[in-house]
This record gives sequence, C-alpha cells and structure tokens, in this order.
Amino acid sequence: MRDDVAPSWRAADWSSAKLLPAAAEAPQAIVAVYAARVGRWRGIFAHHTWVVVKEAGARTYTRYDKVGWGSPVRTNGWAPDGRWFGNAPHPVVVIEGPEAERVIPQVRQAVASYPYQTFGAYNAWPGPNSNTFVAHVMRSVPELAAPLPPTALGKDWQPWRDIVGLTPSRTGVQLSLGGYAGIAVGWIEGVEIDFMGLVAGLDLRRPAIKVPAWGRFGMDPITW
Repeated sequence: MRDDVAPSWRAADWSSAKLLPAAAEAPQAIVAVYAARVGRWRGIFAHHTWVVVKEAGARTYTRYDKVGWGSPVRTNGWAPDGRWFGNAPHPVVVIEGPEAERVIPQVRQAVASYPYQTFGAYNAWPGPNSNTFVAHVMRSVPELAAPLPPTALGKDWQPWRDIVGLTPSRTGVQLSLGGYAGIAVGWIEGVEIDFMGLVAGLDLRRPAIKVPAWGRFGMDPITW
C-alpha cells in the first residue's frame, strides 16, 4: 500500500528509497525496473514504472521515465530508486553483473526506438503512457522477462493496427483493443483480462489472483 498521501506534487517526497547501492560503491553493471504507486487518489489503483541502468564501473545510474509533461522520455529526472509522490518503489526485475552488461545496449536501443516519445505522444489512459513505455523496453529485451503489476495501467496498450502481439515478457500472446479491453495469456504474466484498464487474472506459476484496482494477492512474483 501507499506510504503517505502528499497534499501536492511539490510537498511529496521524491528522495531515494535506498534500494540501490551508491553507484560509486557498486562496480558491477545493473539493470532494474521499478514500480511505485502514483500520487493521491489514483494511487489506489495505479502504478508508475521506470527503467534504470548502470554500466560496470560507472559512477552514476541512468533512469528513464515516460511522463506526460516536458520532454516525454525523461532521463534522470529523479533518483534512480526514488519514491514516486512519496510512495516507495518495489523492484519488478533486477539484473546484475555480466548479464546486465550484455543487455544494457539493448535497453538503451529500446529506449531510443520507443515510437511515442514526441511532445504530445502521451495519454494517461488508456495509453500510451509511462507503463506502455516500460512494456516496450521489456518486450524489446527478452532478459527482462517479468510481470509488470496488474495495476500498471497502460502496460497492455497497443495501437489498433497491432491488436494481437506478444506480452511484455514475450512468453505469451495478448489481444488488445486499443487499451480499452483485452486478454493476455503467458507463462510470466499468467492469465489476465483487461477491461477499461482494470485487470483481473490468475498466476499459476507463482500462485496468486489479480484483483481489479487492488493488484496481486498471493505469492510474490520472482524478482530476477
């Protein structure tokens, strides 16, 4: 659940949640995807997700977010493991060492190739939004196969020309009717039914149910 309810954007806590070591103290390469509840009443049923990378020996992290104001794909707008509107993030996937070093170029290429990163190319609902961006990166990098939270609204958004496609983990298929309705079946995602952004489903690999607006109840997904 949410850690606090900030009265405004400026009053919210955006500081590091201390999930990552200081870059200068971590010689290994790191790739991570984080998710945190969004601000105010929307945090009841929605998450914001982002991507973080650090090459081996680098003294700084690079964080990528898709936002609806300013430069749509924001680089280093916030601390790499920062709170989002006061809500501490949790890791969706974390890769370290040689494997992370191998996939970082793929991650950067996926960020650069995201097709909805011009000014105005953002739609909070049903998408494309911040979670559509992260799903694109994960779909482009097979090593990032992990389930995004069912409350990551927009993760399943696809343009009408791509009604049928792969799930973000690339371990299954999904049908998306412009983000207004759809169904996904995959080894990582399980079975998910999406209607107007609300997701219900079942995870058989890590037994859990997914309840619309509330999220996941059962075993935690594996964080690689």
